[in-house]
Amino acid sequence: MHLKPHKQLRLARLLLDRNYDAPITVEDLSREVALSPYYLIRAFRRVYKQTPHQYLVGVRIGRAKELLQNSDLSITEICVAVGFESLGSFSTLFRKAAGLSPSAYRASSRPTSTPHYIPLCVCLLHGLEDPPGP
Repeated sequence: MHLKPHKQLRLARLLLDRNYDAPITVEDLSREVALSPYYLIRAFRRVYKQTPHQYLVGVRIGRAKELLQNSDLSITEICVAVGFESLGSFSTLFRKAAGLSPSAYRASSRPTSTPHYIPLCVCLLHGLEDPPGP
């Protein structure tokens, strides 16, 4: 495979996006895009302002945030689902990126239960004089 370097870098980023949940090394990535590991790291950093590893961690943390907000998976299950092998490194990297631990992030991002109000127009439509409220 002979691609221009910018196409090879886009392919590398696409591979990281698609395979964020699998173990992937710079050597694996460099083989896939036909660049030396050192050239890949330097060129990726020049174009994307971060190394492939930093980019991969960012993708994983972003997906972890989504899962923390929208699923009931445990922190450990999310850690594994997004490709981290160590709960300790996941928690450390998550805190560094998000400013909160995964559990604190989940607690702060979940909507609090608020009372549900029936709009006045709906009450009037159904013949209710006063909308129910607190």
